[in-house]
Amino acid sequence: MGVRGERAVQIAPSILAADFSRLGEQVAESLRAGARRIHIDVMDGHFVPNITMGPLVVEALRPLAQRFDAIMEVHLMIEAPDRFLAEFSRAGANAMTVHLEACPHLHRTVHNIRALNAQPGVALNPATPLVMLDDILPEIDVALLMSVDPGFGGQQFIVATTEKVARLRAILRARGLDRIEIEVDGGVGEGNIAELARAGMTIAVAGTSVFNQRRSVTESIRVLQTACAAVA
Repeated sequence: MGVRGERAVQIAPSILAADFSRLGEQVAESLRAGARRIHIDVMDGHFVPNITMGPLVVEALRPLAQRFDAIMEVHLMIEAPDRFLAEFSRAGANAMTVHLEACPHLHRTVHNIRALNAQPGVALNPATPLVMLDDILPEIDVALLMSVDPGFGGQQFIVATTEKVARLRAILRARGLDRIEIEVDGGVGEGNIAELARAGMTIAVAGTSVFNQRRSVTESIRVLQTACAAVA
């Protein structure tokens, strides 16, 4: 099952799982270990049940990201994200992903992100079918497939996601849109990252598999990179 990956998979550490008393230190370690995309989960307590962080965190991390020429991606798990796009852009976000389920005027939202010189991305919840992306695909840079229900970190990976990745990669190839990154968020770790890469994932959001008590951040990223290299 699946399609062998042709691009190196980017590891995107999700700071939701980091130790916030050492946030700058841990993000710096992930960048030194080779990460070039920092994933920042923004939750509002409405679209998802919990509340996390906002533009101030993005602004605080901007000097680190600039030092390593890294992308700061805000994953906006919020209602009416258009209200905050400009603020996150000013804070330093250069990639913004919104949820299809939260955007009644999705083309307008995506165009607003592009106008801010940021990479536009669209995320799908696990139960949202791929067909919902059909009309927006030519307009985006990233398609993010949630492999857990959005909200709290540390959830169990939904195994049907791997096959969904392979179907999306096949759709992109058939439409001449293989430039689009396929990002997977939720429960991604050393046990499933190679299979996801083989299916066509190109960005792996990694939270507890990077920031944990078992290994250092550097060792955790190396484990994930090694697993991906086996299918590159």
